Amino acid sequence: MARVDLKAKPYFLNDEQIQWVEETLSHLTDEEKIGQLFFNLFSLEEDGDFNDSEYTNKDILNRYHIGGARYQGGNKQQVQALLNDLQQHSKVPLLVAANCDSGGNGACKDGTYIASAAQCEAAQDSKVAYNAGYVSGRESQALGVNINFDPCVDILKNWRNTIVNTRAYGTTAETVIKYTNAFINGFNETQDMITCIKHFPGDGTEERDQHLVLGVNEMTTDEWDQSFRKVYENHINNGVEMIMSGHIALPHYSKKLNPELADKDILPATLSKELITDLLKDDLAFNGLVVTDASHMLGMTAAMKREDYVPQAIAAGCDMFLFFNDLEEDFHFMLKGYQDGVITDDRLNDAVRRILGLKAKIHLPKKQAQGTLLKNEDELSIIGCDEHLAMQQEAADLGITLVKNTLDQLPIRPETHKNIRLYIIEGEKNGIYKSDDTVEHNLVSILEDRGFNVTVNDGSTRVKGKTLEYRDNVDAALVFANIVGYAAENNYRIRWSTAMSNEIPWYVHEVPTVFTSLNFTTHLHDATMVKAYINAYHSNKTTLETVVDKIMGESDFKGVPNDLVWTDKWQAKL
Repeated sequence: MARVDLKAKPYFLNDEQIQWVEETLSHLTDEEKIGQLFFNLFSLEEDGDFNDSEYTNKDILNRYHIGGARYQGGNKQQVQALLNDLQQHSKVPLLVAANCDSGGNGACKDGTYIASAAQCEAAQDSKVAYNAGYVSGRESQALGVNINFDPCVDILKNWRNTIVNTRAYGTTAETVIKYTNAFINGFNETQDMITCIKHFPGDGTEERDQHLVLGVNEMTTDEWDQSFRKVYENHINNGVEMIMSGHIALPHYSKKLNPELADKDILPATLSKELITDLLKDDLAFNGLVVTDASHMLGMTAAMKREDYVPQAIAAGCDMFLFFNDLEEDFHFMLKGYQDGVITDDRLNDAVRRILGLKAKIHLPKKQAQGTLLKNEDELSIIGCDEHLAMQQEAADLGITLVKNTLDQLPIRPETHKNIRLYIIEGEKNGIYKSDDTVEHNLVSILEDRGFNVTVNDGSTRVKGKTLEYRDNVDAALVFANIVGYAAENNYRIRWSTAMSNEIPWYVHEVPTVFTSLNFTTHLHDATMVKAYINAYHSNKTTLETVVDKIMGESDFKGVPNDLVWTDKWQAKL
């Protein structure tokens, strides 16, 4: 088993830092060591989803000695106050993570979105990915965050996959490497921050969601070596500090490393010694910290009893466990696993050394001793600053993509197409990640400001009315798919408001029709009939204003689509 070398990449600790790690480790009780293995999820949502607790923050820190924190929801003031409170009451300073894959909006509700991974690829300019990382680092650090659980380094091979559709930077290893390197370079402009790439051994090859079922990457060992291995070798060589293990099996590699495994023995990477210890830590020589993906996901829970897989994750080689189901129960599952020998002394101490080593690397103990660990409210002014908003505007201009315009129907302008019928297509309404409910209001306002007359379609009915009347009253139809979804189905497609709704594009040959997706890039699969299709990647007001300007011909479309947008359908190109 590979043991951590705190003087080597990615730690590069000096003697004083190593001394702090070893002294801290030697003074931790068994219970405190067990606590260091856990990231706890704190909810700032009014309807917190899970891990809501009767305990105060101080109780959680004192009773369960957690090593890391993540949180859900909250504006910048709320998040900073929470993180300051946690650090103030923690004996050992905390690793604090956020999911900033597109900018500061992943760290707080009012953070600045720059560009999703799909938008970065479409922009064909690494500065967009660089700026997304740059803003992610600056805005999250102002809150008290010190780890980014991003970028996603998955390779999008299967167009049906909507789990990483917008989070993957490309369809080849080379493209993913190009843009994720740029993102991390931008993020690293902010000092004392840790990058965690995900989801080892690689998502994007199948359509199913590991939140709901065991994910399986069916690549052969040669196929994996020529794709995902290149990505992980690149980032390990560049010094990435953390890797998140997905609840994804890699059966061909597992069986190569352990020929005695039967199909029934195949486990997700989070529980697989073959994948975490043998492949990632030994073969790929990763000397950093491995964290599990969220432990409530079915890709993990379906493997075995929870009391077994909680300690098994650490025994397999993961160093931190992402989220409690129940604080007391999971803590004691992990402790009992150690007491029963599932987690050996060597494995526990190695995991805790890796955890403390990262805390030392970003100077958390020094800041704690100096009284500089807590953040000041005046630091929040960087969130949404003019510099970041200018980057958002540039990213929208470079990324928005005209996928097709086969009838040459653009531009649509008030001088020629005064009366607009506006269709807003929405999917899941009340999920964990809700679609933006300001889209309709913002679009109506933007279009009317440009001089259009706008009628919002009621898609709850099948009634279409007389075709000739529609043609007389409507000069152009603008359709915006504002479909966002998370962990309620394996892949997200267009769901019309009702059976044979009048919003389905029956009108494409009656009036000029432009269909714009504000999130997923593959809606042509369900709307092959539209002749003008745009991927805009996000629903923020800057993006909406920019896409309307481009529809009007005020600026050129600059984004470039990848081939997956056609969803293997010849008719989508017509």
